[in-house]
Amino acid sequence: MTAGSACNGGGFRASFRVCVGVAAVFVLASCDSRVDSIVVDERSHEAPTRPDDCTLVTAHDSLQRAVNNAVEGSALCLGPGNYKGPLEVTRKVTIWGPQQAVIHSSGYGTTIELGGDGAELLGVTIDGSGGRFDTLDAAVHVTADNNRVEGVVVRNAAFGLLVEKANHASIRNNLVLGPDEGPLGLRGDGIRLWETRHSVVEGNQVIGSRDMVVWYSSNNQIVNNTVVRSRYGTHFMYSHDNVLEGNRYIDNVVGVFIMYSRNLDVKKNLLARSSGPGGMGLGIKESGNLTVSDNDFVSNTKGVYMDTSPLDQGDFNRFERNAFYHSEVAVLMHGSEQRNTFSANSFVSNHSQVEVEGGGDALGIEWNENAFDDYAGYDMNQDGYGDIPYELRRLSSQLASTYPQLLFFRGAITLELLDAISLLFPLVEPQTTLIDSRPKMRAATWDGGHAARR
Repeated sequence: MTAGSACNGGGFRASFRVCVGVAAVFVLASCDSRVDSIVVDERSHEAPTRPDDCTLVTAHDSLQRAVNNAVEGSALCLGPGNYKGPLEVTRKVTIWGPQQAVIHSSGYGTTIELGGDGAELLGVTIDGSGGRFDTLDAAVHVTADNNRVEGVVVRNAAFGLLVEKANHASIRNNLVLGPDEGPLGLRGDGIRLWETRHSVVEGNQVIGSRDMVVWYSSNNQIVNNTVVRSRYGTHFMYSHDNVLEGNRYIDNVVGVFIMYSRNLDVKKNLLARSSGPGGMGLGIKESGNLTVSDNDFVSNTKGVYMDTSPLDQGDFNRFERNAFYHSEVAVLMHGSEQRNTFSANSFVSNHSQVEVEGGGDALGIEWNENAFDDYAGYDMNQDGYGDIPYELRRLSSQLASTYPQLLFFRGAITLELLDAISLLFPLVEPQTTLIDSRPKMRAATWDGGHAARR
């Protein structure tokens, strides 16, 4: 039995919370060290395989002239050295180079424009771009279909990799290094999809940028990326039928935010240490038909934040087998949401499991077979589920949702004593926030990479 699950089971609620509080100190430290261990090593980036048949270009040659003279469908292999940008590729040409082949910005505009269908940029380093945000000065700007950007290192650019009004783009295994300092809002986006469809963004590392943006872009796959020390790990807006799987969001303000979007599959992601007053692992606003499953939420201010979701009457959202650890609030709702289902999720060592702003409740949500570490029931028939329902009633959460200024005392003994007194001397009956009629006795445990769900 691990520290995170050592206190699962029955008993008096007051003593149980003391047990969890002691265990949480050790488990939180353990979780933080495990999160740190999977933050990317910037030196581990590798270039893709060199094409078998290519024309050698050296740093003494004009790269733009070499591209202009290249035959449709041919490949250019760059030797180590420094190359002058900007570069415009208007035909199906592959440009390959090692990291030591560095294409430098002129200081103005976008450094590399991929405007030919089927063009490929592989392995090189792009250093810099112009500094204008209104013209979206970027390291790489993709504006054609079937383009591939793979194994590229980006540094010192206003924007990193931009894909605009393109289809079937492949953006894989790139390293985008943002400024990693200064105000987040004054940085450019690391990766940006705009009116892009049927594309894959996979295995990229984005460090210290502003956002990874997916706007007005549908039917894309965002898979196995890592985003750290940024504002939004991934920000969807008006983007439907996308898959978000296996990504790692660490030390961002917001891991993932979904706005005005439908039919997203969000699964097997790690959303950790989204901190500060606005910190949230996953934010959802007016979005529906979402499936949120098998994700790990670790040490966030808010694990999941929901605002008027789903919006359309015919839509539903499903949260299944997610694990929430060590958050200020595991699930926070802007109002009493409807047409949402929470099934087989685990809630471990959170200061507050579920809160509803404005004094509402979560009784309109279907709660089924979730594991709560503050469950004080029992399992007499040993089937793994509690014999009595889990009912969440906390006077401190109820008061804080009505009087937000009380959140100043969160984590202090004051509110804990208030909850203990309300249980021992129930002169004021807290309202019920949620009821799970068949709570699971054992919660998931986290091994540093994913939760072990039983």
